[in-house]
Amino acid sequence: MNTLVAETLSVIVPLKDERDNLGILHGKIAEALSPILGRLILDYEVVFVDDGSTDGSDRILADIARKDPRTRMVRLRRNFGQTPALQAGIDHSLGSLIATLDGDLQNDPADLPAMIEQLQADPDAPLDAVFGERARRQDALLIRKIPSRIANWLIRYVTGSPIRDMGCTIRVFRRELAESLPLYGEMHRFIPVLCLMHGARIMQVPVRHHARIHGQTKYNLTRTFRVILDLITIKFLSSFVTRPMHLMGGCGLASLCLGLVFLITAIIMKSTSGIFLTGNPFLLLSALMVMVAFQFFSMGLLGELLTRTYFESTRRRAYTVRSTLNLPQRSTHQEPRRAA
Repeated sequence: MNTLVAETLSVIVPLKDERDNLGILHGKIAEALSPILGRLILDYEVVFVDDGSTDGSDRILADIARKDPRTRMVRLRRNFGQTPALQAGIDHSLGSLIATLDGDLQNDPADLPAMIEQLQADPDAPLDAVFGERARRQDALLIRKIPSRIANWLIRYVTGSPIRDMGCTIRVFRRELAESLPLYGEMHRFIPVLCLMHGARIMQVPVRHHARIHGQTKYNLTRTFRVILDLITIKFLSSFVTRPMHLMGGCGLASLCLGLVFLITAIIMKSTSGIFLTGNPFLLLSALMVMVAFQFFSMGLLGELLTRTYFESTRRRAYTVRSTLNLPQRSTHQEPRRAA
C-alpha cells in the first residue's frame, strides 16, 4: 500500500446570503475533516468568502471565527460574483491543497476525505485535481437538471473534456494548479477545462448531493445562455490564444473562397444568360466576401501583435512545467532568453 503524504488543506466556501446554512455547514466540515487530521492532512482551515451578503451572513461568520481559530472570513465590499469570490478565497488561503464547496449545504463535506485520498493515492503519478460528480442530483428537473445536462454535453463536445458534471462545485486541487488558473468573469463553470489547458491530471468521482433546505437558489435559466457565450471564450483560449491568425486567417480564407465562387457564378451567368454583372447580386456578394476576408486577416494580424505584447510584457510563457531534474540554478538577475 502506498504511504500517503500529509498536507495542509484550505476549504474555500464562496457564499452570498446563506446565514441559515453557515453554522450547519461549519459543523459538517469540522466533522468530516477532524478524523483525517494527522493521516491525510496535517491541518486545515476554512475560508468563508462573503460575496456581498445582505442578510447578516457576515455576523454569523464573525461569530464562528471567534469561536474557531481554523475559520477565516474574507468579506468582499460588494457582490462580485462566484468566480471573483473563489479567486479571493485562493488568494487568502494558505493550504497546499485547495478544496471548494458551495455554501448552500447541497455539497456534502463528508466526501472530502475520499477525494483527498484519491488525489494522494499514487505518488508516482499524482493527480492534480479531483472533481465531484453529483450522483443523485436533488434539483428541479426543468429549471436545473435539463439545462445543466445540455450545457455539460455542449462543453464536452466543444472542448473535448471528459468531465461529465462541470457544475459540481466540490473539488480538490493542488495549490500550484489552483493559483495558475485564470479565474475571471464567470470562468468557475469551466474550471475542469482550464485545468486540462494547463496539462493537469484530473479525475471525477461520484459525490452526494442534497436538496436545498434554507435560502434561495442564485441560478436560473439565463445561466445556460451565458455558458454558451463563455464557451466561445474558452474555446479560443484553449485552442487559439497563442495563434489567433490560425482562427481569423482560416475564416478569412473561407470568406475569400466564397467571394471567388460568387464571382465565378456571376461571370458564368453573364456568359450563358446575358445577365449584366452590375445587376447581379452574386457580384455584390463576391465583393462583400472579399472585404470580410480582409477584415478577418486584419483581425488575425492584430491578434498576433496582442499575443506577442501580452506574453512579452508579462513574461509569461506559452507552456507550463510539471517538474525538472538536474537543471542548473539560474541567477536571479539573469533574464530569460526571448525568441527572436
